[in-house]
Amino acid sequence: MVINTIKNLMSGDGTFSDGDFSQILSNLSLDHNNSEHKNDIEMIRNAFHIGYSAHKGQLRKSGEEYFTHCIAVGLQLSTWNMDRDVVIAGLLHDTLEDTSLTKKDIITHFNEDIANLVEGVSKLSDIKFNSREQKQLENFMKMFLSIAKDIRVVIIKFADRLHNLRTLNHLPLMKRTRVAKESRDIFAPLAHRLGMNNVKSEMDDIIFQTLEPKTHKEIKKKVRDSKRKRENYISKFIYPIKKELDKVGLDAAVYGRAKNLSSVFYKMQNRSKDFDEIFDLFAIRIIVSEKDACYVALGLIHELYKPVQDRFKDYIATPKRNGYQSIHTTVVGESGKMVEVQIRTERMDRTAEIGIAAHWKYKETDKAPSSEKEKDINRHLKWLRELIENLQNEDKNPKEFFKLLKIDLFQDEIFVFTPEGDLIQLKTGSTPIDFAFEVHTQVGMHCIGAKVNSHIVPLNTTLNSGDKIEILTSKKQTPTLAWLKIVKTAKAKSHIKRWVNKDNIEKSIKLGKELLEKTLRRIKQIHILKDIEKNPNLMGLNSIDLIYSELAKGHITTRDLIAKYVPSLDIQEKDESPSLTQRFIDKARGQTKGVKVGGISNTLINFGKCCNPIPGDEVVGYITRGKGVTVHRSNCSNIPISDSEDRFVDVNWDIKSDTSYLVRLNITASDRKHLLKDISEKVSLLNIYIQSIDMSAKDGFATCILIVQVRDTRQLDRLLRKLKQLTNIISIKRR
Repeated sequence: MVINTIKNLMSGDGTFSDGDFSQILSNLSLDHNNSEHKNDIEMIRNAFHIGYSAHKGQLRKSGEEYFTHCIAVGLQLSTWNMDRDVVIAGLLHDTLEDTSLTKKDIITHFNEDIANLVEGVSKLSDIKFNSREQKQLENFMKMFLSIAKDIRVVIIKFADRLHNLRTLNHLPLMKRTRVAKESRDIFAPLAHRLGMNNVKSEMDDIIFQTLEPKTHKEIKKKVRDSKRKRENYISKFIYPIKKELDKVGLDAAVYGRAKNLSSVFYKMQNRSKDFDEIFDLFAIRIIVSEKDACYVALGLIHELYKPVQDRFKDYIATPKRNGYQSIHTTVVGESGKMVEVQIRTERMDRTAEIGIAAHWKYKETDKAPSSEKEKDINRHLKWLRELIENLQNEDKNPKEFFKLLKIDLFQDEIFVFTPEGDLIQLKTGSTPIDFAFEVHTQVGMHCIGAKVNSHIVPLNTTLNSGDKIEILTSKKQTPTLAWLKIVKTAKAKSHIKRWVNKDNIEKSIKLGKELLEKTLRRIKQIHILKDIEKNPNLMGLNSIDLIYSELAKGHITTRDLIAKYVPSLDIQEKDESPSLTQRFIDKARGQTKGVKVGGISNTLINFGKCCNPIPGDEVVGYITRGKGVTVHRSNCSNIPISDSEDRFVDVNWDIKSDTSYLVRLNITASDRKHLLKDISEKVSLLNIYIQSIDMSAKDGFATCILIVQVRDTRQLDRLLRKLKQLTNIISIKRR
């Protein structure tokens, strides 16, 4: 009866209602004949009805009814065994954004919990943004703040994003690329950090196929061609394992699984190996019923095959921060091939596949009290809540929020110990300063040194799993800008940046006051200072400190300031030479040769000063009123938002053009003798012309701003490889 009612509400043929509705009920273990389930079934039926009615007339790019997307999201959520309210929120997730339905309507028809979930998933609306970057970052900021209130928001978002990726081929190329990069930068790493391996793997493969279609096709063919050989090897490998497990009476599922294509590609890239050199194209998985059985199975594996040293991880004894538990061991199989074996329980496997979502599956069957289950979920989400708390302490700058967010998402973990033996989880590559801030904010603020395994070490020392760290402090010590270059965690970066900004404000106020007083004394008008201090509003600023700060930053001049208060005075200021950055921009703006727009050369062209593209970069053109075409790198976050796709044009490099282009490189290194000389020599060896080089050093770190003339990305890549060979180089970034 319910299904027939739903069927009548749809397009008439029931093509996307009957099976979908039944499947959702089945996944949620809801039975029409069970009177206790009647209310839940009725609410889901209403969600179908209201959602379809709200989206009626709306079509996707594929030509399908828009509500098919909402159903797909609801189905996915039910597959993950999410609760009724989450599934309903998934069915209605786009209603607030794309229909006339309001939050009040959802509360009236359902409840406030569902309404809050839908609101948390919805994008920002009724706000005008200056750029695509700003819009994207504001939306992400809103989403993560919603996650802080309810983790279920991000699980709905994953279901939404997965279906959008699965139907990506219906979108224009530029939008496909944008969605794929967005998923690569945010959603895939977040899925990884939440332990949702299945989601991450599927996202990674679609992203890889979208951004690297040619390479994806090649690897797919190679994997397909080697399938039979691989399956034969797996069968031979697992046969003795199954035999030994049966001998000891251990009930276990043993099988091999192929690595996803994106994983193979990244291994080839990271290890600089060809496809044939990648042995671990698959992993063996052993699933047992109890935790103790994992260690029995491990012993049997090591008796059958020789284990590889340094390739053993016990994530059961020490789970990852996202709750992941499993034993990983790599052994040498037939023909000397290294094979990874993963051993875990059924529940561990479920958690490994769908991460935090797995906790909802067990909420009805667990014998533990609900408070314990809630405590368990919160433990796995501790890192996320701490991250968001730190991000919320920023000045609500979405760009800064996003930057710090990415730091924490793209991290692997190490495990270190306090002197008392307490376990601390940190990002790989963390330093004693990161450890200090993790222990306590004030310890981090006054960190002056550290002992690692009882030995005094520099603050830029990279920590390793198992290290025991003791922090040395001094009340006189405070964070410096140099610390930002060596810390890895978002928590440390957030606190250091906040202190440095505060310190810089105080210093700028002091400098601005000195500048003003010096000028007033020079012109013998020091008495004017009292008038400025009494009436700062004359400059449109509400305090004298703001005036001093703006003077120090160069946003206002002493000449303009004095002219406001004593218009009759005419003072002369020394002309300031343009900054290095400005000279670079001016030079780069003047070079617009070597580009064709729509196959036509000699068009009025400007290169985006934000990204400074060079031949070899993927580029896109944007028609700017009165300024011709502005060329940006295709991945540039500052490409303007436009309601019309007509303002974007195809831009190609003129490979016949013999033009050099300016590139700015920011080099960070540990300071040492002859560093500048070595950098210059590496550049000269490649016959690359140095336009400008500027180096400064502080607190043991050197910063070099290098501006060179290159022909294309190939020449630039050769230069980067040469520079990275130098000792003490920490990072090289193209600006």
